Amino acid sequence: MKYDAIVIGGGGGGLVSSLALQKKGKNVLLLDKGHLPFGKQSAFCRGRFSFDCYFQELWEIGSKDNLGYLGKIFKDLDVLDDIKMQSMDEVFNVVSLDDNESFSFPTGVDNFILKMEEYVPNSRRSMEEFFSLCKEVSEAIVHLDDVNLLKEKYGRFIKVSDLSLLAVLKKLHMPSKAISLLGTYWFYLHSPIDKISFVEYALVIYGYVNSKPFVPLLGMYDVSLTLFEKFTSLGGSFKLFTEVSEILTENNKIIGVKTLDGKKYLTDNVICDLSPNLVYGKLINSSCVPSKAKSLTNSRILGPRMVCVYLGLNKSASQLGLKHASYFIYHTLNSKKEFERMKRLKNDNLVANVLNVVNDEASDKGTCVICLQSLIFSNVFSKTVTMDNYFDLKEAFADNMISVFEQATSCDIRSCIEEIEIATPLTFCRYTNNADGSMGYMTSKCDNLLPRLMNRKNENYIDGLYFTGDYSAMTAFTSWNYLSGYDAYLSIMEKEDNDER
Repeated sequence: MKYDAIVIGGGGGGLVSSLALQKKGKNVLLLDKGHLPFGKQSAFCRGRFSFDCYFQELWEIGSKDNLGYLGKIFKDLDVLDDIKMQSMDEVFNVVSLDDNESFSFPTGVDNFILKMEEYVPNSRRSMEEFFSLCKEVSEAIVHLDDVNLLKEKYGRFIKVSDLSLLAVLKKLHMPSKAISLLGTYWFYLHSPIDKISFVEYALVIYGYVNSKPFVPLLGMYDVSLTLFEKFTSLGGSFKLFTEVSEILTENNKIIGVKTLDGKKYLTDNVICDLSPNLVYGKLINSSCVPSKAKSLTNSRILGPRMVCVYLGLNKSASQLGLKHASYFIYHTLNSKKEFERMKRLKNDNLVANVLNVVNDEASDKGTCVICLQSLIFSNVFSKTVTMDNYFDLKEAFADNMISVFEQATSCDIRSCIEEIEIATPLTFCRYTNNADGSMGYMTSKCDNLLPRLMNRKNENYIDGLYFTGDYSAMTAFTSWNYLSGYDAYLSIMEKEDNDER
């Protein structure tokens, strides 16, 4: 039997591409080595608590009357109404440990600008210009293939397309403190603000502020489960506990895959929710990998390694005095300085998500769930960890991250811990096969979201091979993971249309 497409890995991108193709009447096979095909968007239980393996708010969902990019995709896949979500009224709370200051920003462009003016007088004009530019970027990004339209309607987008976030904000004469506060999300984009692409950051911050972040009430796992169940209800095939050992090619074209048990499955299209490092370095015979694919993959620097501490507390968020759903905790608001600090094993910078603030049912009444995430922007973890020190290292991470959170919030959570679990880069490497447990690739001035999107078709070095997820053109953002899966689906349909012509 020959499949129209085989999807390797059931992360967000893999699930979306599987469902989209199956819904289009294609015969799709989803393969995953785990017991559930959900990648990082899975969940686990400890005692009476349920935890998302990796949590990040969804954005670009929008409202029923004005759906965002992701909302439109979920609607097209007939899953939007099946996923219970709660919008958030706050974008983020950021804490500077050294200055003993905290700042909270609401959703809504006007509200955000007013709050910034309160914190940084005389910032209003530059903030208004910033969000006007963000709006243009969000409209222009879907027209990258129409150069004439971009020139005609989106001239400002073209002017800022190769500039960093810091460069644009300086051109807008934004006060320095407003620049630092506005750049809070650099943690998620894995670069300091003088290195982050303005276009990439504009899409993120505008998505969060304008259309609000959303939290799936039953967790990220529910999004994955909904996509998977819809896929199987349409006749989609899947095989779990099935690891692919080889992707088969002939004359630089995909012809199928081979699994560890020796079985072969034929197809002209393979979608990988995996890193190119794994695909080109292990799954495809080296002699069959084009030199350009090797060069590009080797030129890209692996993204940060993540440590997560999952806490189930026997007090509610309100009892603990925790008022914010997300805390960005830095020593200082200087992203360049903190980025360098985060190359160390112990760096004290983290993001904390307190799910019960936005979702009362995230855990039992009188309890709450907190996820602490810290990033390491180097390979120092793999250089330090050994079989002998691994568990001591895990405990030291957790102890320090809990202390940092308590310092930032003036809140005692240590005495309330009922359940705790710790995930290290080794954990994520085990479950995702990501090289060194990394989260996607780092970006640079010449290699970020925009050039990756514009060149993604040219980077299909093997006919019929596509990538989704953290290592795709759309980088390591949960919402963009889903978009990358839809993009792979559209690419296959476009290829089919071209072949029929």
